[in-house]
Amino acid sequence: MAVQDLPMVGDSFNVGFRFQRYWDTPMANAFFCCEAGAGFFLASMLAGFVPGMIVGLAVGMTLKSFFHLSHMGVPAKSWRAILRPDRSWISRGVLGITFLVGFGVAHIANVHYGLGAAWGLPQFVSDLVKFAAGAAAVLCMTYQGFAMSHSSAISLWSTGLMPVSSFVYAASSGLMLVLAGGWNSFLAERGDTRAILITLGMFLCFALAAVLISLLHASRHGSPGARKSFELLTKELYAKWFYLLIWIVGIIVPVLILWLAPNQTTIIIAAVCVLLGHYTFRVLIFKAGVFEPIMNFRP
Repeated sequence: MAVQDLPMVGDSFNVGFRFQRYWDTPMANAFFCCEAGAGFFLASMLAGFVPGMIVGLAVGMTLKSFFHLSHMGVPAKSWRAILRPDRSWISRGVLGITFLVGFGVAHIANVHYGLGAAWGLPQFVSDLVKFAAGAAAVLCMTYQGFAMSHSSAISLWSTGLMPVSSFVYAASSGLMLVLAGGWNSFLAERGDTRAILITLGMFLCFALAAVLISLLHASRHGSPGARKSFELLTKELYAKWFYLLIWIVGIIVPVLILWLAPNQTTIIIAAVCVLLGHYTFRVLIFKAGVFEPIMNFRP
């Protein structure tokens, strides 16, 4: 039997493909909340949208931690995850979240209350805090992809496109939330900024399409496990959700709205569509991951 014709064998001892289910919906929820929250914080910080920074920080801090702990078998030992930043992207991610919360709160307090000027601190201190918060946000937007790309047993994940997809999805979700949340507030009198964000939103949607096509191409021409994941996403079990929610709802609809009819109502719809596409990608990329088939057994 050719490798590409092997069946899904579940937990049996037959030769074939097996789904990974160690990371499933709870981890998809955690990844999504971390990426969307950090992306919202970073986009809001660059645009000067304080409510967005607060909401993004709150989502990344609370919901990410809740769903991650709900996945763990022994949540009381979760503090150990921070002990190996030299060898683990999970540890680096925990540190990133810690730094994001610390420097993010400091930056928000400085912007909102002007603490730097009130305390007589030089400007470079405020700039350093802002830079550290932004760097921590970028780490939180990407580290999940780096963690997945180390999984050599699951070929769909074992690619440098994983952290790229994490960053682009986080950035697009954050930018669309800034547009939706600030359309009639801080963007109302900043038409130039609004136009730039609309153009950038379309660019990020095209970037999402390019990343997805690249990921599919790599899977289609990869190992047997990668080719099986490609078929699951495009032809078999998850194809309808992949095309409907990730491509049509998550990319095509937002591009058409941003291009043809951007207003308060349609921008909110576009933001929801991007978030739905982002979440669906997170869920399906876990569900379509399969282990490489074991072709022989040796002592």
